[in-house]
Amino acid sequence: MKRLLALVAAAGALAGCGPVRATSNLLDAEVQIQAARTAGAEKLAPYEWTAANLYIRKAREEVSYSDYQAGVDFAEKASRFANQAREQAMANANAADEAIAPPAGTNP
Repeated sequence: MKRLLALVAAAGALAGCGPVRATSNLLDAEVQIQAARTAGAEKLAPYEWTAANLYIRKAREEVSYSDYQAGVDFAEKASRFANQAREQAMANANAADEAIAPPAGTNP
């Protein structure tokens, strides 16, 4: 009887891991997407920005079908693309600033 209870408890604990992990990864990806938005990725890194948003949408869809592993995979991809979008946007913004700014030591 104790073994049966232990087995049922273990199965219940493992059943809860998928949704928790998927939710955690979705939240992480959303934070990365917000950081990319703040960096101006919509205009400065449109490829990465679009990929991140499409992957987060697909991750939510898969989680809604209770396919948690696929949701985790897509959320991780969304997070990676969002991070790349933020980095690319910041690099493009810095390059644009350097192109506009006069050389150091000169008077405008």
